[in-house]
Amino acid sequence: MTGAFFGAAVIAYPLVRRLGRNGFFFLALVPFAALIFSLAKVPDIFGSAGSPLVESMNWLPALGLEGIFRLDELSWIMSLLVTGVGALVFVYCARYFPPDEPGLARFAAVFMAFAGMMYGLVIADELLMLYLFWEGTTVFSYLLIGHSQSRRRSRQAALQALIVTTAGGLAMLVGMILLMAATGTGQISTLMERASLGLDTGPVIVTAVILILVGAVSKSALLPFHFWLPGAMAAPTPVSAYLHAAAMVKAGIYLILRLAPGYHALPGWSETLLTLGLLTMFIGGWQALKQTDLKLLLAFGTVSQLGFLTTMASFGTPDITKAALAMLIAHALFKACLFLCVGIIDHRAGTRDLTKLSGGWKAFPVVAVCATIAAASMSGLPPLLGFVAKEAVYSTLLGSGDKASIIALIGVMIGSMLTVAYSARFVWGAFSSKAGVDDIARRDEKITLIISPVMLTVLTVALGPAAGLIDGYFGAWTSMLPVIDPGDGDYHLALWHGLEPALALSAITIAVGLGLFFLRDSFAKVQSTLPSGLDFHDLYSKLINWMERLALWVTSRTQRGSLPFYQSVIYLVLVAGIGLAVISNDTWNIDFKLFDTPLDFIVAAVLIIVAVAATRAKKRFTAVVVTGISGYAMVAYFAFVGAPDLALTQVLVETITIVVFVLVLRRLPARIGQSTGRFTPAWRAIIGAAVGVTMMVVVLIAAGVRISDPVSVDFGQLAYELGHGKNIVNVTLVDIRVWDTLGEISVLVAAGTGIAGLIFVRGREGHLHRFVSRRDGTELQGRVRFQPVAEEIGNFHDTQREDVTQRRVSWLIAGRTLAPRNRSIILEVTARLIFHAVLIFSLYLLFAGHNDPGGGFAGGLVAGLALVVRYLAGGKFELAEAARFTPSGMLGTGMIMAVLTGVGGWIWGDTVFKSVYLEGDIPVLGHLSFGTSTFFDIGVYLIVVGLMLDILRSLGAEVDLHQERDEMVLTNRLNQSYNLSENFSAEAEHDAVSSILDRVNHLDVDNGAEGGRL
Repeated sequence: MTGAFFGAAVIAYPLVRRLGRNGFFFLALVPFAALIFSLAKVPDIFGSAGSPLVESMNWLPALGLEGIFRLDELSWIMSLLVTGVGALVFVYCARYFPPDEPGLARFAAVFMAFAGMMYGLVIADELLMLYLFWEGTTVFSYLLIGHSQSRRRSRQAALQALIVTTAGGLAMLVGMILLMAATGTGQISTLMERASLGLDTGPVIVTAVILILVGAVSKSALLPFHFWLPGAMAAPTPVSAYLHAAAMVKAGIYLILRLAPGYHALPGWSETLLTLGLLTMFIGGWQALKQTDLKLLLAFGTVSQLGFLTTMASFGTPDITKAALAMLIAHALFKACLFLCVGIIDHRAGTRDLTKLSGGWKAFPVVAVCATIAAASMSGLPPLLGFVAKEAVYSTLLGSGDKASIIALIGVMIGSMLTVAYSARFVWGAFSSKAGVDDIARRDEKITLIISPVMLTVLTVALGPAAGLIDGYFGAWTSMLPVIDPGDGDYHLALWHGLEPALALSAITIAVGLGLFFLRDSFAKVQSTLPSGLDFHDLYSKLINWMERLALWVTSRTQRGSLPFYQSVIYLVLVAGIGLAVISNDTWNIDFKLFDTPLDFIVAAVLIIVAVAATRAKKRFTAVVVTGISGYAMVAYFAFVGAPDLALTQVLVETITIVVFVLVLRRLPARIGQSTGRFTPAWRAIIGAAVGVTMMVVVLIAAGVRISDPVSVDFGQLAYELGHGKNIVNVTLVDIRVWDTLGEISVLVAAGTGIAGLIFVRGREGHLHRFVSRRDGTELQGRVRFQPVAEEIGNFHDTQREDVTQRRVSWLIAGRTLAPRNRSIILEVTARLIFHAVLIFSLYLLFAGHNDPGGGFAGGLVAGLALVVRYLAGGKFELAEAARFTPSGMLGTGMIMAVLTGVGGWIWGDTVFKSVYLEGDIPVLGHLSFGTSTFFDIGVYLIVVGLMLDILRSLGAEVDLHQERDEMVLTNRLNQSYNLSENFSAEAEHDAVSSILDRVNHLDVDNGAEGGRL
């Protein structure tokens, strides 16, 4: 079912784009289907011969990692929350958001992906697999909290939640790795079996478990991480109802429940969780009573309840754990209902300020009834499920009788009194009629908006009297927990247990809580006179500011603006570090071989000559070209040693690198500046020689110290027998070492995004590149005479443009977009004629690369070179005509194809990236073998093409616009300084500007130690 969520997330975007908010109704079917699936598995899990459902898939067999999913009693209970509440929230979204909500399709896709991550988290039975889903919920919650991207508060809240929960998650990852290293397994069920037998003890285990608890505590917003949850209320109400009431914040509680049976007796477990849980419950309740925003009131109430749940979940004994599960379910129902009701109130009244709300009972009676019942359940009033859970808590803590239970009971009672008080405050503030405040106008309550809170309310009411029905499901889990005291495990959930001490404690709790509410004005005065204590949000802000100041201090003292200084430091550290390691090692085993073939001397001679020439070059372009020759020399070397695939890739990479350098050099002075700093040419020569000698020694040593056969000796056989290919390099990239390739193409995607982010200001998907400017209603011919800056910029963004794809008047677009002096008709015609042939050749390399030189990377580079030729021939508009797709679309599509190929390995194979091959004899073509790894190679092809297009549009087309703007600025200044007349020809004006630009580009700029700036 996990795959269904992610599959739905993929189609959610186009679905909501087409159907609007009604698409949420269809998306709700996915969590609803998962709910039905969980309910259908009741006989298999809870039957007399029932057992957990386990599905295992190979993840990284070489490392012994498996993807294990386990649906047992505890994960089944959690799956009901994730799917049931999730389905209702999706239905609520269909009418909560307005039809014109910005980014609604993106929100739908992210929301569905989050639900899939949460579902995977609760059924994962392997630590690292659980961690992947854990961090997935963190990332997607960040996107959901920051849904309103135009609001600074939303962005800050999202970033704060991301930083806090990610920091806890990193600590948890370290703990997981320690635990796996100490026990030899990462399977959670196996770890619990070992712990129950007393096999896992000692300081390493304790340290690992405490680190894991850091992740649980941060995710469930316990002290001192609790401040991120109220801040996250900047998120839309459906996000608060799902993530912060029923799903994400329950992840930490779930992890504690999962680990408590095995580790609750470890030193530090009970002390840590009891202290944090009780303090969080009190602080959350205390702060909730101060709030006037209904959503913030519920947020601090959620913090308090999470402390309550943590306290109960930490014991790990049968009866107390059953009470914790009852409270877990009750809390999810009433708190999700309350958040949804607040969203409706906010929509109808336009405010969440309880001091400005009046007449809510009359304005929306159904919402008022639902919210009041949910608040009553939160307070523990009979006959609701919250009362049953609260009774269970009091009874089991009293029955335990040990010191920890008594402390927990006292703390829970104090926190529950505050809960009753802020629950009453919520109902009073949202629905009562207040003197001097205008009543809310009544409007019809749409069934599609209120159906979700109504369903949650019905469950809250029904499960109270029917508590005995769910007791068996909870008991199936708690019966397997370790029994410490005789009689532990005999408690049963019920609405009525008779006149018992727990009932008296409940009555006291309710009475005191209502008393605090009725004396709210006096209590508020008491609160105002008491010190507010530590403001953890303020501490977080100060910590972030301190880190920023530290970063600025370090940067100001290390980033001196001198590239030679930076390089010198890096090289000196390299030489010193490696040199010391080489000197201290006396087990050198150098096997020196002067050459393999006499042709090696030719390559070596070329490399030496171009290296010396590069140091003597005076202009940047010369240095780039000379340096590029060294890359082509390596092409010859690869060809000499029989590596045509590497030679092909090297020549393509080197060519594109030179093009990129040339594009960048347009904005730099033509000449290389002379150093006036401390790093004179002599010192540079010494440092360069030291680096060269050091690396030569390292290569000689590394080549001679191998004591075992390299792993690559078997690649030939693996490529042919398992990869069905004769090209070892390509099969290695897309099959044998596919995980490495996935990481590398991820870097490419990040690089393309980073380049565009640095160059573009208003986004890289602008439409300027698709249109030819028009001025005064006439077609733009030849070169545009420069106008004052404001007017010319307006021309570039004029709405009156001609769509080149719809109205073509010439075969060569450059005739209408480039100045005659910048055109080469031969180059333009040649580029047009060979473009499609080169693209076909790139596709040939893509599909032939499995057996012959080529592959997705080489094919993508060839297609990129075709785009380069089109751009160099005709400029940015010619590039737009050649590539009518967006770079982000190419990068995203390629990445999705690569990832889906890996996921598909789980579907059609037994491990990630498992390849399946179809073979057969095809007429004319002969015997062919087609594998699923080809789809991965196609993804690589698309990513490379997308990266090339991104580079050309950013370093090429966008820089063109910057240069044109600078020329306009210079021309404008000339017009103002020399008062050019209308008779001054366009050619003369352009020549004047060009002369100025040439003089600027030839300035000698100091790039020495002090860091000259242009």
